[in-house]
Amino acid sequence: MEGINKFETLFRPLKINNLTLRNRIVMAPMTRSMSSRGIPTQEVADYYAVRARAECGLIITEGVEIEHKASSGYPDVPHFYGEEAIAGWRRVVESVHAAGGAIFPQLWHVGSVRKKGMPPNPEVPGYAPSPEPNPINEDASEIPKEMSLKDINEVITAYVESARNAKQIGFDGVEIHGAHGYLIDQFLWKHTNLRTDSYGGSMVKRTRLAKEIIMAVRQEVGEEYPIVFRYSQWKNGAFDAKLAHTPAELEKFLDILVDAGVDLFHCSTRRYWEPEFEGSKLNLAGWTKKLTGKPSISVGSIGLDNETFNTLMGEKTSMTGIDRLLEMMANDEFDLIAIGRMYLCDPKIAEKLHEGRLDDIIKFDVKCLEKLVR
Repeated sequence: MEGINKFETLFRPLKINNLTLRNRIVMAPMTRSMSSRGIPTQEVADYYAVRARAECGLIITEGVEIEHKASSGYPDVPHFYGEEAIAGWRRVVESVHAAGGAIFPQLWHVGSVRKKGMPPNPEVPGYAPSPEPNPINEDASEIPKEMSLKDINEVITAYVESARNAKQIGFDGVEIHGAHGYLIDQFLWKHTNLRTDSYGGSMVKRTRLAKEIIMAVRQEVGEEYPIVFRYSQWKNGAFDAKLAHTPAELEKFLDILVDAGVDLFHCSTRRYWEPEFEGSKLNLAGWTKKLTGKPSISVGSIGLDNETFNTLMGEKTSMTGIDRLLEMMANDEFDLIAIGRMYLCDPKIAEKLHEGRLDDIIKFDVKCLEKLVR
């Protein structure tokens, strides 16, 4: 019983609008490039269903491309348009629901990460707020297309259509990917957004695209349908980047998104235990909940002593305990915890934690990451 009691804080239900999650464990979104021609297969449905069957509280899918000609940046990533893909996602949702789980798609546009030659439109370059090379791209000569107001409106429309599809298919909510240096985050970050119009300049102006996407999605899906916004301070290729250097700056940024309609924030950090600002032990998710009053998801190296990109570069990564995590959650510093790499190694990790079967958890092995892109 000791093991079960120790982890009981992870297995409290949580209500978000009209949705009640059975526990606080989230499967983090992880791109796998396993959907040929952008169509999720039965294997994809089984991949998520086995985790739902083993007590995962909420599954956030791998990034799903919205219907815009420049949204794709990696091969065999699933998309969220077209009859075949929609039918595939419906099968995924039905499988997860049959297993007792909840599932959100992560709606994604890669922006200037895209390079010419990528399907489904090889001639289309990356799109960006400004025609500057993105730090994520290794090739600094790859210059993206600066988005016009027409381009911006088309992208907003594509997010709305994807959210409509998600609700019609039966997804329990949607997550909008605004992190890691992809399109929305490129507008948020001053180093990639050099615009001089109403979408660039001050933090308030740089937040305009995210705000308009959220507002348009909210209008489409209604007041009770959960909307998650994922954001990060760090960017791929710029780990020391900051959107906000102080709690006051962060509050200004978050207030805009709350007013636009966000119900839940997914706060991406590389190591969940690291404080976000000097003088406080709160991490990014902790500060987000404190400043907004909205529930938040934390993430970053759960049960491991090294973060994802270091692991991918060949650095040794070992399993660790999660006592600090349990303490933070017992104090209600944040509401949910997203597990990534360990969910690739052991799809039944939530069930094993709940039953106190710690010795049965499959040990982390870097081979688990062989199919992982981002």
